[in-house]
Amino acid sequence: MPARSMHEDDPLDDFSRRETTLDGATKAVYTAGSGPAVIVMPEMPGISPHVARFARWVRDAGFTVYLPSLFGRDGAVPGADEGAAVFRRACVSAEFRAFAADESSPVTVWLRALARLAHQECGGPGVGAIGMCFTGNFALTMMLEPSVLAPVLSQPTLPLDDPAGLHIAPDELAAVRRRLQREDLTVLAYRFAGDRFCREQRFAAYAEALGDRFLPRVLPDSSAGQDTAPFFERHVGCPHSVVTAHLIDEAGQPTTAARDEILEFFAQRLRTDA
Repeated sequence: MPARSMHEDDPLDDFSRRETTLDGATKAVYTAGSGPAVIVMPEMPGISPHVARFARWVRDAGFTVYLPSLFGRDGAVPGADEGAAVFRRACVSAEFRAFAADESSPVTVWLRALARLAHQECGGPGVGAIGMCFTGNFALTMMLEPSVLAPVLSQPTLPLDDPAGLHIAPDELAAVRRRLQREDLTVLAYRFAGDRFCREQRFAAYAEALGDRFLPRVLPDSSAGQDTAPFFERHVGCPHSVVTAHLIDEAGQPTTAARDEILEFFAQRLRTDA
């Protein structure tokens, strides 16, 4: 993959952009690659160069990546003021319930429909899904769609005001738990030890709810990269984005190992030749 600057807006010119209408709502979706589908949901405040880089890693690993635009300016380096404005709008949007525990955001219905469409278009055993930060828990709710076989939760941040809260309705959580057990599936999850937005209480709640089907990975704060965009410097201020903004793209780094584990997880679940 050609090197691209993480400090310049990404034109996303190696993706195909299409307006996709599902469940009565239309959103832009960027696609690239071939092979089984993986839904990459962006972190706050949108499809940044770091998020696009991760999507390209998924593409280059042999998958068709579907990158939906859920908020923010596509391809933009996260500015402090612009990113904060995107965050505020998302918090009051009808599509997201940022402060709700025991409740799923309505946008997950659209995302499940996207997974269903992606499976129809790409075939294979099923679909992978990774959510990050604001979308971190969405991959779990997406397990209500039978085609989703490989869910990854990266620093799941919602609900914002309850460190131990789970952003999924209890009946949906019970259905997901039954499916994980019935189909022998697992959920991968990542966070930094000192992340103030995704704390140890949240992972403890997931472990209690899902048992040994929940596979947590907690990275040391010292493994987080420091060269981040203004939004992260001003408004995040702690190790947070495991496979995007705080990833150190060097061999032997814990964040790079996390990325590789995720790609291998997708391969094991989605590719018949793995």
